[in-house]
Amino acid sequence: MAHKEDMQDEEGVVVVMTDEEGNEYYYEEEMIIPVGEERYALLIGIHNEEDGHDHCGCGCGCEDEEEDVIIAKIVKGADGEDEYVEPTDEEFEAVQKAYDALVEESEQE
Repeated sequence: MAHKEDMQDEEGVVVVMTDEEGNEYYYEEEMIIPVGEERYALLIGIHNEEDGHDHCGCGCGCEDEEEDVIIAKIVKGADGEDEYVEPTDEEFEAVQKAYDALVEESEQE
């Protein structure tokens, strides 16, 4: 994950991740997971008609594909803007535990 650009749409924050080869991938910020003083984002891949996967029940099997979900650490870039970076293995495990606790708490309500 090289960098992020975000834009507001009617649904929320859309994050554009660009890899080393210049390929862009679009994600919607589903939720922010706090772990200590750090913040992590749960990002869900957005597929559109241009890439052939609009997940609209078209019968092509795209609705059966695994959902594209990533966890990214939110850090302040040199320009003061939020950037999304790959967490370490230890950070990922801590986020996973925090997420599980949030889900368990919401199920008890």
